[in-house]
Amino acid sequence: MAETKNDYYHIGLNDQQVIDSREKNGINLLTPPKRMSLWKLYFEKFDDPVIRVLLIAAMFSLLISLIEHEYAETIGIFFAIFLATGIGFYFEYDASKKFDLLNAVNEETAVKVLRNGKVREVPRKDIVVGDIIMLETGEEVPADGELIEAISMQINESNLTGEPVVEKTTDELHFDEEATYASNIVMRGTTVVDGHGIMKVLRVGDATEIGKVAKQSTEQSEEPTPLNVQLSKLAQFIGTVGFSVAMATFLVFFIKDVLFISSVEYQGTLFDKLIGAKVFSIAAILGLMIASIKMWMPHKYSLAINRRPSWFWSLIGVFSFVLVSVIAFAAYGLDSSEVDNWQAYVAIFQIVLKYFMMAVTLIVVAVPEGLPMSVTLSLALNMRRMLSTNNLVRKMHACETMGAVTVICTDKTGTLTQNLMQVHETKFYGLKESGKLADDDISKLIQEGICTNSTAFLEEANENEKPKGVGNPTEVALLLWLDSQNVNYLELRENAKVYDQLTFSTERKFMATLVKSSLLGKKILYVKGAPEIVLGKCKKVILGDKSVSTSEYRATVEAQLLAYQNMAMRTLGFAYKIVDADIQGDCVDLAAGNDLNFIGVVAISDPIRLDVPAAVEKCQSAGIDVKIVTGDTPGTAKEIARQIGLWTDADTDWNHITGAGFAELSDEELLGRVLDLKIMSRARPTDKQRLVQLLQQKGAVVAVTGDGTNDAPALNHAQVGLSMGTGTSVAKEASDITLLDDSFNSISTAVMWGRSLYKNIQRFIVFQMTINFVALLIVLLGSFVGTQLPLTVTQMLWVNLIMDTFAALALASIPPSDSVMKEKPRKGTDFIITKQMRYNILGVGMVFLILLLGMITYYTGDDGIMTVHNLTLFFTTFVMLQFWNLFNTRVFGTSDSAFKGLSKSFGLELVLLFIIGGQFLIVQFGGKVFRTEPLEWQTWLVIIGLTSIVLWAGEIIRFFKRKKSH
Repeated sequence: MAETKNDYYHIGLNDQQVIDSREKNGINLLTPPKRMSLWKLYFEKFDDPVIRVLLIAAMFSLLISLIEHEYAETIGIFFAIFLATGIGFYFEYDASKKFDLLNAVNEETAVKVLRNGKVREVPRKDIVVGDIIMLETGEEVPADGELIEAISMQINESNLTGEPVVEKTTDELHFDEEATYASNIVMRGTTVVDGHGIMKVLRVGDATEIGKVAKQSTEQSEEPTPLNVQLSKLAQFIGTVGFSVAMATFLVFFIKDVLFISSVEYQGTLFDKLIGAKVFSIAAILGLMIASIKMWMPHKYSLAINRRPSWFWSLIGVFSFVLVSVIAFAAYGLDSSEVDNWQAYVAIFQIVLKYFMMAVTLIVVAVPEGLPMSVTLSLALNMRRMLSTNNLVRKMHACETMGAVTVICTDKTGTLTQNLMQVHETKFYGLKESGKLADDDISKLIQEGICTNSTAFLEEANENEKPKGVGNPTEVALLLWLDSQNVNYLELRENAKVYDQLTFSTERKFMATLVKSSLLGKKILYVKGAPEIVLGKCKKVILGDKSVSTSEYRATVEAQLLAYQNMAMRTLGFAYKIVDADIQGDCVDLAAGNDLNFIGVVAISDPIRLDVPAAVEKCQSAGIDVKIVTGDTPGTAKEIARQIGLWTDADTDWNHITGAGFAELSDEELLGRVLDLKIMSRARPTDKQRLVQLLQQKGAVVAVTGDGTNDAPALNHAQVGLSMGTGTSVAKEASDITLLDDSFNSISTAVMWGRSLYKNIQRFIVFQMTINFVALLIVLLGSFVGTQLPLTVTQMLWVNLIMDTFAALALASIPPSDSVMKEKPRKGTDFIITKQMRYNILGVGMVFLILLLGMITYYTGDDGIMTVHNLTLFFTTFVMLQFWNLFNTRVFGTSDSAFKGLSKSFGLELVLLFIIGGQFLIVQFGGKVFRTEPLEWQTWLVIIGLTSIVLWAGEIIRFFKRKKSH
């Protein structure tokens, strides 16, 4: 005989059906996000545009090193590369380990399931489609399903929709048409906060709503960070300048020495025998440069070139090199019998090699080896220091990206609010002092009514902790209110004898309990529920020593309720009835008499966090738009927005939209409105993600905050995702930063850190680009004056790598300043080198260049050679100029004194000592390695004193700026 539907609901699946369902629909596990392997995590650091510039420079340097057998420069560049990538890898790996500890997930939770006609417990992961599950208060729903039975059931859907309490029922007449999910549907990851029920599993694992969201939250977002975009432009600029100057220098010197050579030794052979060598040499160097230069050309200058991939131009370069060489040798040949010709070829090759080395040196000088180190150190230091402000940063670039944010999309529950229902206000009309319980009969009725007519409990708390509740959040809020008035709810509940209890249901909208009162010694019926329902069952309203008819006081009560509803409060009405001891009857019969006594209403809300209004104002003053995206009702969302200062009287329906209304509009329609939106209510998970992507299309840099699974797709696709420490594992997995204190205030702090970090990176660029500008032109112009490079490879290694690395540490450690929150967000199209930076680099650089070229001219003898002593003086002066300029750069962009807050900069004193101490050791003991000789102490004092004019000149300029601003 066929099995009926009722038989199935009473028997459940059998063992074979469980196996078949698992094979067909899969297991109840969410596919974990793929963890990036350690190697991939490390090699990801080579995507940094400046690191790629360094790699090219390293290849050229290695080529020269193999010929010259001098590896110091090459080792130094590779050291810079591996140090920068290694530090970045370590800090992200360390943050990932902290995150994994924070984000442990347990799939072994036992679930009560009906199988083979018996109730048994199985691990959550073993649930299959078709299972019949028993749900009790406090349990997490293990899969998506349809309710077969729902008794007084309320679900916390905040993980999916943002709503902490949603009523569930199987009665279609009482379905909530505005609910995000149907009233008879429950979702995996939500929690039963009241009542109990039975569900049939419809979807498991990745097919569940939470599974779909989790999948979206692990998709790779292709949105580049603002810093990467700007560093790419900087790398392109540096590469273009470096290669252009190097090519020009090579060609000028090569043509001067080869095409116009006048050596007597090679007279008569140069024009007719060596043209092949000349063409061959030029083709060789041009081939190598063409193969590399394409990647550095800015897009706007390479319209036709950029239509071809890089490998195409590399092949063109190699092909040109081979073709020109073959033609040259075919046309001019080589007579091997003439030794002089061989010697001529060797001489020309040596000239080519000499100037090729000079060109490579110029490229290496142009590339700021310390920049990746500066960025990495800045980000790494901020990762560690932001942890002390409750920001656990998982991805390093998120530190800086927060500073570029123009829009913050935040959820409501748990981020703006405390995610804890609390009594906002009480209106018990019989109390002598509003909201204060006393030792009178009405106070006793209120106390006992709340304690006995409830199914919630408070957990025991430590001495310095607030108690937490278990059960219906509104009932917990009432118990917490009693606890704040030093009422022992458990003692009152245990002392009262319960005759009958009618639990809350969606259909009735009230709860009733019949007890023998321990306080008044009488049999009393206590009722609480929807105020309009409870008031309708009352005959009188108690006003202290007197009572009035319900009809007479109804207008007053309804006006109070309307005021609370306009403030998006949940309201409860309270009533009682003293029952004669000899009357027999249950709660249903006694409440049906409509002769209760109404004693008042209570307004309950999830209050906003105290620090949120100030944090929102801080973000708005910093030019950042804040948008609320929540699954809650429009009224509640608008009231919360009003309380935090986001929604004003000037706002209209244009600034608010529901999830349903949002879904109905096309992308084109929304793009004209999306920046003006302040609130999206009744939002579903994909709505928030779509909003983020539309904002990004409008050029916004978006940060998303959230703690629920519903927030995960948006957290993943935003430039910065900020999850809550108490949020779901899916949300935290999708985020870049986890706010350990769940506070919106930590977001504004992260913005301040990010903006300050960007300023520090700009300061380092000013410092190092000044050095590179001077060094580049010194090498280039100095070669016209003398016959030797004024700075050796090892000296440049000290200046460009060691000294700049520690300067990076000094500038990266400058503490954040609140003043950055008064500025507007930078534009994503802005070049990282601003006009002010450019003027500083060129202005200071030209002063240094003129001074140093004057030294070269003065110290160079008639033979074009400088003595080692003079070269040492030149090298030391060059370093000390940069040393003093470090002080000026530290306060670049401000009018502050260079000595302001000096002690607050982490380790700055040690950095300064290391630089000047290192220079002293190099000069006094460097010898042939650094091409130096010891200087007398008097000479040291003169150099230090004269070069310090750089600092004092900066101080004078900033002093007059301060005077002018005041």
